[in-house]
Amino acid sequence: MSDKPKIGISIGDINGIGLEIIIKTLSDARIYDYCTPIVYGHTKVASFHRRAIHYNEFSFAVTDHAANAQSRKPNMINCWEEDVRIDIGQVTPEGGKYAFLSLQHATDDLLSGHIDALVTAPINKDNIQNDEFKFPGHTEYLQFRDNKEESLMFLVSENLRVGVVTGHIPVSKIAQSITTDKILNKLKLMSHSLQEDFWIRKPKIAVLGLNPHAGDNGLIGSEEKDIIIPAIEEARAHDILAFGPYSADGFFANGTYLQFDAVLAMYHDQGLIPFKQIAFESGVNYTAGLSFIRTSPDHGTAYDIAGKNLASEISFREAMFTAIHIIKHRRETAELNENPLLFSKLSRDRD
Repeated sequence: MSDKPKIGISIGDINGIGLEIIIKTLSDARIYDYCTPIVYGHTKVASFHRRAIHYNEFSFAVTDHAANAQSRKPNMINCWEEDVRIDIGQVTPEGGKYAFLSLQHATDDLLSGHIDALVTAPINKDNIQNDEFKFPGHTEYLQFRDNKEESLMFLVSENLRVGVVTGHIPVSKIAQSITTDKILNKLKLMSHSLQEDFWIRKPKIAVLGLNPHAGDNGLIGSEEKDIIIPAIEEARAHDILAFGPYSADGFFANGTYLQFDAVLAMYHDQGLIPFKQIAFESGVNYTAGLSFIRTSPDHGTAYDIAGKNLASEISFREAMFTAIHIIKHRRETAELNENPLLFSKLSRDRD
């Protein structure tokens, strides 16, 4: 791939598995054929994790700026100067403090155009809280930094893509947070992302109901009739191929999801539980609807196995390649938009 993209990587909680899966991913030299990785953290913290998992021959090339990153090496930008206490597998204030410094520095470079995408290792959503991070997770923080009113938490794999209407909110607030406009906005973001980021010309989207059995015609709740169905109808008026609402349990159990390009769930666990059951190791969390590209593995800090050389890097590697593919698709779409005749021909070929 010419003009290899620069992929920024935030290290997540220093006491979790973030640096382990980063080191394992970047130990495979084939990744450098496709991108130049730049990790935001500190070499001393990385060395601790490298020794813990016995990757003794692996090392980072230290650079002061993304512009100076070496093409075929794993690069590290030191984001702080002081020594850091590491309590592997423990939840500590330091774990959150340095996770934020890594994320902040990487996001600054992302917004400045110094890197082409960001891949985030897992954070602890509690200990990262501070005066500059008062958000329930990465998605909300990055949406704020991008000055966007909406974004879409979009879990993607080869055979399944799931977005959610409501993300990191208490279950008690789900029903009151779901509106026709909110569903419609998420469908617009999802449809646009499927077309631009994944090159699906005419995506078909399934919409799940909120209540058991999708409300059973109002017998078990009225949200489907009053909110969800009107949103689907309005989406179709905007040329979005949305269908439903479907009962969430049978939809995944009988494989109906395979008939669609993506699924819009009403709330976090409704979408993420089946997604992680079906595509846990290969799944990727993508934040759609932003001006930049951000992906992450679909798992957490895994304190219980941190430092034991047990963490799988598969999801993190998939997150990196998903970011690379989306960069490629966006670049090619921009080029095609400058050449309408070529774009029209390619569109016919896709159809």
